[in-house]
Amino acid sequence: MAAIALGIPAVRRGGSDVPSMAGRPDVPGLVDRFGRVAHDLRISITSACSLRCTYCMPAEGLPVIPRDELLSAGEIGRLVGIAVHELGVREVRFTGGEPLTRGDLVEIVRRSAEAAPGTPLALTTNGIGLDKRAEALRDAGLSRVNVSLDTLDREHFARLTRRDRLPAVLAGIAGAHRAGLGPLKVNAVLMRQTLHDAPALLEWAIEHGCRLRFIEQMPLDADEAWRREHMVDAEELLAVLGARFALTPVGREDPAAPAEEWLVDGGPATVGIIASVTRPFCGACDRTRLTAEGSVRSCLFGDDETDLRGLLRAGAGDDEIAEVWRAAMWAKKAGHGIDDVDFVRPVRTMGGIGG
Repeated sequence: MAAIALGIPAVRRGGSDVPSMAGRPDVPGLVDRFGRVAHDLRISITSACSLRCTYCMPAEGLPVIPRDELLSAGEIGRLVGIAVHELGVREVRFTGGEPLTRGDLVEIVRRSAEAAPGTPLALTTNGIGLDKRAEALRDAGLSRVNVSLDTLDREHFARLTRRDRLPAVLAGIAGAHRAGLGPLKVNAVLMRQTLHDAPALLEWAIEHGCRLRFIEQMPLDADEAWRREHMVDAEELLAVLGARFALTPVGREDPAAPAEEWLVDGGPATVGIIASVTRPFCGACDRTRLTAEGSVRSCLFGDDETDLRGLLRAGAGDDEIAEVWRAAMWAKKAGHGIDDVDFVRPVRTMGGIGG
């Protein structure tokens, strides 16, 4: 059961196993066959988490990755430097699991900031314990945070996350505000049981200076309960929000941004919706991902991974690592293919990939 929950996809180890770059233009960036260029790096640093959200984790949690199989703070810093200086990455986000479960998170941020001065460093977190570490993370170089919060109803929160920790999440958000880690974004996954909590969450977000974004649930849950016909989509959410607020569409602030934005009651506040399933934005995707074990994952839904950790530990130079990274991204698929008749769910769940 544990092996199924974590999921171990096919990992390319280097040498002849690395994807061919036939036809690739001679450019330094992370270009793929469809003309997209990756500028946004997501680094998962753990599969451990303090919550058990039903759309992400199994009730028992994911298997613990042995510490020596995780990228170290120094290795993460080095890869961030390669990504920024050799491959054109412009922004880095640390994800999990829950990044705050890493005792060396401050060191990870500090090493990354030193390797790529001036590059925005962000964190996606559930917020539990953030109030105690926000200032140290800011001083280490963290720019801002995204906090996952699906509902303000404590009972609904406990049922969805399998933990009664809503007060701790709210304390974490307050701590991030005090530390100046902004603009602070709140991410809420659209679930049937919390749909009608959405207007109250939006009202709260506006009152507390948070930018709220709702996200359509994707087939990345460990329990494999997701069904397209049962999911809450963007149109249903807009109907629920529209009963309380006047929403004016304003589109995307950046073509590669995943969220479509709406002005709330004429603005200036906005609400975003990331409709990954019903309004896919794969054609403008600019992300590259590293798993906690140090493999490049070119697509959230693509199970092929290319190992960089092995290269790091074998003494490979920056140029060699960058070239293998380019090859991995050149092989990126066109889109997630959720609507295809032959769609196959990824082996890894969201908690094992990183948000």
